[in-house]
Amino acid sequence: MPASPAALVTHRLVLRPPRDSDLDTLMALYADPAVTRFCAAATPHGRIATEAQLKDWIVHWRAYGFGHWAIAWRERPDELIGFGGLMRRSVAGHAGLYLYYRITPQAWGRGLASEMALHAFQQAFEQRQEPSVIAAVLPNNVPTRKTLDSLGLRLKGTVSDGPGSAAALLYELTAERWASLPRGEPEAVAFAA
Repeated sequence: MPASPAALVTHRLVLRPPRDSDLDTLMALYADPAVTRFCAAATPHGRIATEAQLKDWIVHWRAYGFGHWAIAWRERPDELIGFGGLMRRSVAGHAGLYLYYRITPQAWGRGLASEMALHAFQQAFEQRQEPSVIAAVLPNNVPTRKTLDSLGLRLKGTVSDGPGSAAALLYELTAERWASLPRGEPEAVAFAA
């Protein structure tokens, strides 16, 4: 079992493994309709389901030594603004290393999801030698699609979790493409309501 990693400090953020004590923050994030408006079907509902998801994230960290981070401001490391990172999972038969993030609306439009994702990609491609990272997003989630585009992910196809579920767009960033991208400060993507 990998050792518990220390927090990663970026230009503006502290990224640390999640803990059981983050449950109330995660529940408050998921209770915000602005946060879940594009992903309500994929968002756990209620304390038991949210706690199960948080436990899955913690177990993933123990098994692989990476996963979704609890995201905080660098200047205020005890003030969580969201969760995100990479996890191994399968969506509609497409297994891989998936990018995920949910950030409080008060922090939107500042490039924070991009900053977190760039550090996740660095881990995936430069430290772990992964072949690709994928992300699934609903077609009407234009802000996230713009963020994925600005990060260098490319549209690969669509996925659907089953009958009655909306098809999501599947984006991918390969290690080869990552190696060709310029490095720099993340681009902020304006969120248009």
